[in-house]
Amino acid sequence: MEQVTIKTINLNKMYGKIHAVSDFNFEASKGEIIALLGPNGAGKSTLMNMMTGFLSPTSGDIFIDGENIKQNPLKAKEKIGFLPEGAPIYPDMSVKMFLNYMRQLRGATKERLSEVIKIANIENVLSQKVETLSKGYLRRVGFAQSILSDPEILFLDEPTDGLDPNQKEHMQNLISQMGKNKTILISTHLLDEAQTIANRIVVINQGKLVIDGTLAQIKEKTKTKSLAEAFKKLTNNKGK
Repeated sequence: MEQVTIKTINLNKMYGKIHAVSDFNFEASKGEIIALLGPNGAGKSTLMNMMTGFLSPTSGDIFIDGENIKQNPLKAKEKIGFLPEGAPIYPDMSVKMFLNYMRQLRGATKERLSEVIKIANIENVLSQKVETLSKGYLRRVGFAQSILSDPEILFLDEPTDGLDPNQKEHMQNLISQMGKNKTILISTHLLDEAQTIANRIVVINQGKLVIDGTLAQIKEKTKTKSLAEAFKKLTNNKGK
């Protein structure tokens, strides 16, 4: 069994009286690509923002490679690469300027920056200002910054959002390749994407973990023939 790289214990997030994440207990290990599935408002982005230290939990603990992110945030975050929802990037910078700035913050080499630019396939937009980029290129630039330090643990929130079919396939192949040596958690609403690249699927609904396992295990537990049927059965309830 590989070493546990992500662990949450009784994780909760409250917004007033709204329970965005409720008693979430979870573990992930090196070599796993885990798809976090859930309907809109299920708590996926909130969960990722807490796991990466961008959002403080109301209660509970998060461990990144054994480090409590609340007690040792910098040490824990050194292990993490994060592509957040919306890929917030400085709009008035050129792509090259932004990535070079992020390279310096992350302590990555210029050689690594060149490598990442090729991996993300963004050579032809390096001189463009970020604010002029299409949604697809924004995601790819955001992805590039997330892997600059070659992190052991990668959090990708809707990584293929806005990509055309060819770009989507390219991104999915990259994630599959990197997942052999990293822990990768992707948030997605695309069931086919979860089936294609993930070796484990976690369904979250109304802030709660409702099922966790391989595709075969989920179909067996829910007595369904497809992930679409299982997902509908697991999330087809009333509430927020």
